[in-house]
Amino acid sequence: MVAKLIFHSKYIYHDGAIREMILWKLPTTKDSPQRFIYRLFYGLNDGTPVIRYDNERGKGDHRHVKNKEEPYCFIGIEQLVEDFLKDIERIRGVAR
Repeated sequence: MVAKLIFHSKYIYHDGAIREMILWKLPTTKDSPQRFIYRLFYGLNDGTPVIRYDNERGKGDHRHVKNKEEPYCFIGIEQLVEDFLKDIERIRGVAR
């Protein structure tokens, strides 16, 4: 099964914090109905993760907030990115 990179963005904030979003598309199969693999990362400039969303094999969709892992209900790419960016804004104390 070959994944195709569909989006990669890396942004470094003025304080050195890092936001990186990587999304791959998979061919649809009966064993893999979800057609995307993703890794969304926000962390400190030393590499310490603060928020991370991913869906690694065996764990499914989930997010890490600091040292806590919790399930994430994947609806679609747009909602995933919106949820991730809202989490970053909340942590950084930025209001929309």
